[in-house]
Amino acid sequence: MPSTSAAPPRIVSPSRRPRVAPDRSPGGRPARAARALRHASPALLAYAAVRLLGLLVFALWARGEHRGVWHLLAESWDIDWYLKIADKGYADTLGTQFDANNLAFFPLHPLLIRAGSVIAPEPRGAVGLAIAVTCSFLAAWGIFAVGDHLYGRRTGVLLAALWGSLPVALVQWMGYTESLFTALTAWALYAVLTGRWIWAGTLAALAGLTRPTGVALAAAVSLTALLTLFRQHRRVRRGEAQETEGGYLVRTLLGALLAPLGWLSYVGWVGLRLGRWDGYFAVQKLWHNEWDGGVGTLRTMYDLLAVQRPQLFLMMVTATLLASAALFVLSVGDRQPLPLLVFTGLLLLIVLGSKGVYFPRARFLLPAFPLLLPLAAALARARTHVAVTVMVTAAVTSAALGGHMLLAWLGPP
Repeated sequence: MPSTSAAPPRIVSPSRRPRVAPDRSPGGRPARAARALRHASPALLAYAAVRLLGLLVFALWARGEHRGVWHLLAESWDIDWYLKIADKGYADTLGTQFDANNLAFFPLHPLLIRAGSVIAPEPRGAVGLAIAVTCSFLAAWGIFAVGDHLYGRRTGVLLAALWGSLPVALVQWMGYTESLFTALTAWALYAVLTGRWIWAGTLAALAGLTRPTGVALAAAVSLTALLTLFRQHRRVRRGEAQETEGGYLVRTLLGALLAPLGWLSYVGWVGLRLGRWDGYFAVQKLWHNEWDGGVGTLRTMYDLLAVQRPQLFLMMVTATLLASAALFVLSVGDRQPLPLLVFTGLLLLIVLGSKGVYFPRARFLLPAFPLLLPLAAALARARTHVAVTVMVTAAVTSAALGGHMLLAWLGPP
């Protein structure tokens, strides 16, 4: 991320390690980027090792069952929707058929697939998969940057590796949008933590064009920016700080205004296309996605745990949701920075509060990497053999569950 001039105090919790002065050494941005990449290389290597293990287990398992690895990773389920949007565009009517209107899918990923297909005329599935894999490493780098900034390098490395070891992490190397969205989220949150408000707003706007949950990131960036301005103004009035330079005020306000533009633009465009102000939400109803405050989620959990004999995949989804809620409580108790708490809190509220389909919710929570910070920080303080044992166990479990998700579970991830 490019550096900026010094800024007034920001609304973030103090880091758990001593502040380090910004890198002002000569060489320009390419040299600084190369140094930052070298600094992050242990995290990227750890992430690559975890995901390669998952891919190897999946490929061997699929071969044993005579299933097509390429089709499952690059063309199946929601990936096919994105490929068709890239080829033919969006629907222009609402219709009445359930689970059939492609306006439910946000446009950035299909646009990137279409652009990539012009540059490299390969099968569209190859372009989408290449985007996902590339963005997964950008996401791991951004996740490391956040962990390193708050707790130190060791925690950042473990945080990136934990993200690659989640139960449904195989999705990160499929042609889905989770890797793209997580990359934009991670770097947007890092930009907020380091006071790069225009970068934060721009990345949040792009995230809002990627997934519906981009609204959670937009709220985190905008709220933090506006609260920063308010607190700085109050400190100036009390005589506790000098008058803030005009350029900083403009950058912070611009970041707050930019952040929601992507999400609002697409939702507004769908409304205009369908000729009704609630067009996007009408589309979501046809996909069975409506807000009910979590009643549907609790009912499904009760049925799975007390009534039915659930499949392993649904039990894993339930465990992921419950663990995520518990980790959010730990994150609040750990006094994580405001933008991280707002983002993960709203994302959990959206995912748990919908009465839509249940099985993809573990995937929907993949971008909520700040929830893993308490675990990463605890492992960073643990003895090396303990941390290694936990990480190896997580990686092997993730590999097994990833194979089960695509080969044993008879539905989309």
